[in-house]
Amino acid sequence: MTRARTTRPGTVRFVGGGPGNAGMLTCRAREVLAGNALVFADADVSTEVLALVARDVPVPEELLDARRAEMDAAVAAEDKAEIKRLKSLPAPTAADVRPVLGEPAAVAKQLVAEAKKGRDVVRLVTGDPMTTDATVTEIASVGRTVVPFEVVPGVAEATAVPAFAGIALGSGYVFADGRGKVDWASLVSSPGPIVLRTTGRHLAEAASGLAEQGLGAGTPVTVTCAGSLCAQKSADGTLATMAEVGREMDGDLVVTIGKSAGERHRHQWWESRAMFGWNVLVPRTKAQSAEMSQRIAEHGAVPVEVPTIAVEPPRSPAQMERAVKGLVDGRYQWVVFTSSNAVRAVWEKFCEFGLDARAFSGVKIACVGEGTAERVRELGIQPELLPSGEQSSLGLLEVFPPYDDVLDPVNRVLLPRADIATETLAEGLTGRGWEIEDVTAYRTVRAAPPAAEIREMIKSGGFDAVCFTSSSTVRNLVGIAGKPHARTLIACIGPRTAETAAEFGLRVDVQPDNASVLDLVDALAAHADQLRDAGELPPPRRRARRR
Repeated sequence: MTRARTTRPGTVRFVGGGPGNAGMLTCRAREVLAGNALVFADADVSTEVLALVARDVPVPEELLDARRAEMDAAVAAEDKAEIKRLKSLPAPTAADVRPVLGEPAAVAKQLVAEAKKGRDVVRLVTGDPMTTDATVTEIASVGRTVVPFEVVPGVAEATAVPAFAGIALGSGYVFADGRGKVDWASLVSSPGPIVLRTTGRHLAEAASGLAEQGLGAGTPVTVTCAGSLCAQKSADGTLATMAEVGREMDGDLVVTIGKSAGERHRHQWWESRAMFGWNVLVPRTKAQSAEMSQRIAEHGAVPVEVPTIAVEPPRSPAQMERAVKGLVDGRYQWVVFTSSNAVRAVWEKFCEFGLDARAFSGVKIACVGEGTAERVRELGIQPELLPSGEQSSLGLLEVFPPYDDVLDPVNRVLLPRADIATETLAEGLTGRGWEIEDVTAYRTVRAAPPAAEIREMIKSGGFDAVCFTSSSTVRNLVGIAGKPHARTLIACIGPRTAETAAEFGLRVDVQPDNASVLDLVDALAAHADQLRDAGELPPPRRRARRR
């Protein structure tokens, strides 16, 4: 006798997405999002959090079985319409983020139906699952079925957003969702601050409800939108002006009412950062933008990544293959890395041939700057030489030793770099007696133009600053999107990049002492502080796009 296969139900996990800032997620929440790709998400979950949903986990076998079973049933029933529909569906994929539609009971029914197919399901909500009435109803509904569930608590907006606004709630605050039926009398009777989650169109009703229960018209109020994100905006007022204060704010709002709201200047930290509310253009390759974007966000700005160049392998691998063979055979005395891309290209070729860091044995390594040196250290190798002053090709030449036929067993230097690299370094090393093998390790090609919105922001001054990290990023940005507006601050990583910017008629405002990505961003932040101290900038601008 053949027994029908029974599918074990998956688990429904109710995950708290916190206030929106992905850094506020719990370790467990990150773990769940990274390992489960069927997600039912609220519309107000931030893009920062959604970006952590797994994209390449294996497709569950149960999902494939369910699709096959549907097709078998349609074929057996000779249902041509159903067969056609199933054939038109895309192949099942692991990554699947769906919007939440319907009342809590209907949402719970969807979650249970997917879990019964054997698939784990994530119900992703803003804040904490147990503090939202609708989500609590969903949890109760799932709990009445055979499907197992888990609750992953999140950082509640009621406490997180006021903290990001600089408001000390203390231990006696009360919280209510101001979008539904609220017991205003109970809120007013509380001795501590009142925190409301609401929207702009509910502010007038909330103010009226509180005033009718005796709360004074002059009670301090802070209205915050995009709380915990780089686009956060907080505005202060009183109960009498609350509706007016929040009139121009979009999306969900968190309103803090009480004495502590009027004292937030004592604890303000998030919105007081150097570049808070700025839009900063990051014209780099996608693979290289993460580190810079993170540092820009730490200074309070919204990094907008616009790939201007793409890194591709050389058209012919022969040069790099000979170079790697030469490294193994002891052909070179030095390897000089001028970029992280060059380090990556050589290492990828090593991996292709089954080599590891031991292939560098007996070879000295020089790096043009600290950023490149860090990439080398990640491979377990310590570079022998770095510029002591300016981190550039010229800086490296100042400290590079001349060839000594007594001390140096061979006189060759391997220089793996981009196809469009300048000749400054190669010529300088040749002048010091070294024989240079200049190898094209990678090619840089111009990326496609950015979206029309980005091009308009570039030309009209919608960006407060742009960070150029190479001459090619300057040339390619101007080529695909036009020159930045005159009021946009121009930051360049080093002298060569600054020269190229000047050639295009751009005023260079910032250039760090050390040519590294992080130093470039820090120098821009310091420049912003200097301009503000001199009265040349208003308080941190709040024109940032919501993330």
